[in-house]
Amino acid sequence: MAFRLKLVPEKTSIDFFSIQWLTFGSSIFLMVASVVLVAVMGLNFGVDFRGGTTIRTESTNAVDVGAYRAALDPLKLGDITITEVSDPSFRADRHVAQIRLGAREGEEAVTPEVINQLEGALRAVDPQIVFASVESVGAKVSGELIWKAVGAVVLGALGILVYVWVRFEWQIAVGTIASLIHDVLVTLGIFALFQIKFDLSIVAALLTILGYSVNDCVVVFDRFRENLAKYKVMPLRDMMNLTANETLSRTVMTGSTTLLSLFALLIWGGDVIRGFVFAMILGVLFGTYSTLYMAKNIVLFIGIDRRDKEKRKAEVDKYADIGH
Repeated sequence: MAFRLKLVPEKTSIDFFSIQWLTFGSSIFLMVASVVLVAVMGLNFGVDFRGGTTIRTESTNAVDVGAYRAALDPLKLGDITITEVSDPSFRADRHVAQIRLGAREGEEAVTPEVINQLEGALRAVDPQIVFASVESVGAKVSGELIWKAVGAVVLGALGILVYVWVRFEWQIAVGTIASLIHDVLVTLGIFALFQIKFDLSIVAALLTILGYSVNDCVVVFDRFRENLAKYKVMPLRDMMNLTANETLSRTVMTGSTTLLSLFALLIWGGDVIRGFVFAMILGVLFGTYSTLYMAKNIVLFIGIDRRDKEKRKAEVDKYADIGH
């Protein structure tokens, strides 16, 4: 007999609405608190959104990120990110690094004098170093990136709204979008609270979170739609509990396996992707929570028309005829 891993029993009877006002109230509180944190403390924007300079270096000597950073620390250049670039096409003696330097407060961009200081400090560590490219991002461009990032997240959410609305009832679409907004806002609130660097990779993480969360919601509500047709007279609250329990094993298994890989990346993936992975971990946790405790609550509060579509259409046509 094949071994099957079961994180939850096959049949559960958890009442997910037993403390619905506590769970739903906590979600609303976290959303409001997140908005306040972002407004008051702001996000710790990286070079992508603040403006700055990206320098690409090459050398025949191996990249020593620690030595590079130790050489640059005395210069007090502010926000610096140093990463080693790996590529299978590189020769064995070709070692590439990427250095991101944020513009100082009140400056439009990194000045040539600052770049010269940086290059001199790195040459003292590695005389063989070559500065292959120097690219600067001005404040205007970085400002445009912020609005494009916001637009990407908003358009992604709107596209999901249309998809869920077409596939299910409009009440389910509202509940799904509310849970997505919850996931994104609370993630942003945590980034603002702990002043974790926010760059384009985090925007990619937010868009990925939207996709993960809506997938979780669609699975649950797809089973809910089946149960609507199957149990004609069962109270809506009981049916939602039944649906959540029937899909709980899948929800927990999907979230657990995703978190397992994400924690591995968080520990061994390095600084380059750490912010992205941390945002994804938050998104998976909050996405699972909001599917179970927020989306269903909103659908229950709004209510749903459980009549067959043919009956509803006939009623609409009847009122349309009266109007004429």
